[in-house]
Amino acid sequence: MGIKQNTKPDPANKLLVIGCGMIAREVLAVKQQLGLDHLELTCLPADFHFRPDRIAPAMDKAIEEAKAEGYKHIYVGYADCGTGGLLDNVCEKHGVERIAGPHCFAFYQGAAAYAEVADADMMSFYMTDFLCRQFESFFIKPLGLDRHPELVKDYFGNYEKLIYLAQTDDPALDKVAEDAARMLGLAYERRATGYGDLPEALAKAAAAEANLKGA
Repeated sequence: MGIKQNTKPDPANKLLVIGCGMIAREVLAVKQQLGLDHLELTCLPADFHFRPDRIAPAMDKAIEEAKAEGYKHIYVGYADCGTGGLLDNVCEKHGVERIAGPHCFAFYQGAAAYAEVADADMMSFYMTDFLCRQFESFFIKPLGLDRHPELVKDYFGNYEKLIYLAQTDDPALDKVAEDAARMLGLAYERRATGYGDLPEALAKAAAAEANLKGA
């Protein structure tokens, strides 16, 4: 009987993206779009969006574990995302880079476009494709709005507008966003952003990884 060989791909030849669970679908879509077959994705929990203090320590641990598994090329699939610079400290510690920008709402719109609207959007509540898909589980139930709809004013009373940053053209998601704006008593705006700066960021990470391999 022949010896069974281990055909598992060598992690050293892969680009590992350690990302936010909120952008997993989008990272995989860009991977396919750009033909980045050597890109692998692993994610931290999406609900860290509400617990940014957990992002940096979890990322530190995830990078250490990835390196122990043999990954040499790692990219952080997060913007700062409310860590107040702590995520940058982790990136510097491990010599890795992250997606530029303060949060996904910025890089989906593109850094330049976001800079132009940031002040005007100060009182706006952003939604993305992910947040539309998870509106019930991420907002309605955790905030108790299904049981106490009167709390809407307490949670959202300082907002003036709901802005849906649409990564795709999906009428079902449009309806969720429109219904959410109506329920929250907010004006509604839809912006078709696509994936914003994400394709460029992943393409640059892949190019940097290729250069390191060729060096």
